[in-house]
Amino acid sequence: MDIKKIGSQPSMPGPEDWFTGTVRIDPLFQPQEPARASGAAVTFEPGARTAWHTHPLGQTLIVTAGFGRVQREGGPIVEIGPGDVVWFPAGEKHWHGASPTVAMTHIALQEVLNGSAVEWLEKVSDADYGV
Repeated sequence: MDIKKIGSQPSMPGPEDWFTGTVRIDPLFQPQEPARASGAAVTFEPGARTAWHTHPLGQTLIVTAGFGRVQREGGPIVEIGPGDVVWFPAGEKHWHGASPTVAMTHIALQEVLNGSAVEWLEKVSDADYGV
């Protein structure tokens, strides 16, 4: 058994290469062999969002607070709120973040394949974000 006590893992800012705006990442857990799953709570301030990205084995988001947006490549922007669960299949290009006026927090769950859980791509423009 392994228990991660609250406060034992420091928060970190979302790297500028991967995010637009102010983002805080709170790590929850990393994979422990033979498991591959990792998880983090991610808080996006209003207008903040990820860059476009994919996951080799997919990603699940569980919205815990606020109001946000998600979009897969070629699809419409979809608004999300507390209790919503979003699944992105393996390899699906997508982004997610807060609404323009309200912050959003979600738990992000993904699996690591060959040492990587994500491939980061280009940033989401303001026009694509919808502002």
